Amino acid sequence: MKMLVNIILPIEPFNSLVRSGKASEILGRIIDDIKPESIHFTEIEGNRAATMIVEISDASQIPVVAEPWFLNFEAACEFKPVMTPDDLMRADLDKLAAKWYDVHLL
Repeated sequence: MKMLVNIILPIEPFNSLVRSGKASEILGRIIDDIKPESIHFTEIEGNRAATMIVEISDASQIPVVAEPWFLNFEAACEFKPVMTPDDLMRADLDKLAAKWYDVHLL
């Protein structure tokens, strides 16, 4: 299952790691290990942040993705399942609407 992972990197310890020259090396190791489908760096709530898409086939893989961020950057990680357009089409929304839509609710 594809997961969107938001990673919020607090100002510290990230600033200290940047000053010591270690931040880039640690980021590279994490990204090489996780192998996200995509990763983009941004800002969330005034903090450095990253958003990535990863493939999770089993719930036991969540710590594999999150722990490097927790342990190295004291980051917060949020996991959200996401769908591709093909996934959404396979959900057969028309059939679900026919089953669950009740005209009397309007």
